[in-house]
Amino acid sequence: MQYDGIENKVAIVTGAGGGIGEAYAKGLATQGAKVVVAEIAKDNGSRVAREICDSGGTAHFVEADVGSPESTQAMAEATIAEFGGIDFLVNNAAIFGDMKLAGLMTVDWDYYKNFMNVNMDGALLCARACAPSMIERGGGSIVMQSSTAAWMGVGFYGLAKLGMNGLTAALAAELGPRGVRINAIAPGPTDTEALAKTAGGYADTLVAQLPLSRKGQPTDMVETCLFLLSDASAWITGQVINVDGGQIRRP
Repeated sequence: MQYDGIENKVAIVTGAGGGIGEAYAKGLATQGAKVVVAEIAKDNGSRVAREICDSGGTAHFVEADVGSPESTQAMAEATIAEFGGIDFLVNNAAIFGDMKLAGLMTVDWDYYKNFMNVNMDGALLCARACAPSMIERGGGSIVMQSSTAAWMGVGFYGLAKLGMNGLTAALAAELGPRGVRINAIAPGPTDTEALAKTAGGYADTLVAQLPLSRKGQPTDMVETCLFLLSDASAWITGQVINVDGGQIRRP
């Protein structure tokens, strides 16, 4: 399906070196977007950008640490230098697949601060770096990566994602008058290497409890992301869209 308003636009996808982020980047490229693959793991990010180009798309790799103000600003500047500006940002980067498992009362404090710096504050840093170019170009759209964990009370990961939902609402109010829309996607258990590393057999338990009883696929998230970036969602902002097989059911 082709979505109006994506072709020839410039999109940054953070954490695009694998999993759902890779799927977002490749999905945008098939719509004709110029994609910046922003990734801290150089080999993975370079591979994704190369595969997009080999398939006839347009992509550029930028090494980026979303937890660093300097790195996120450099990411935005490199994108503008390569493609002339920024229209879309997908804030997908997060520590997940290799995250430590600990409770809020026991997690190492330095680890916790770094985790929150990447998983929540990093999205704000990226938005601060990219929004000025969007505004200059007449508007844009940002998609945040939340999670059903935001409603499940699951330690610091869930706390970071709950913060991401709050950040989505706050930025939507602040940037909407300047033409920038912000929405979020909250995936349920999705079939990625990161989920296998973190949840293991627990993921199968979660899936068994879903009304739509299967693991999500990265492609399930891509269609929602494309919709939220496109003109089809021109009057939608500040929303968190669950793509989760019915895991979270809110009346």
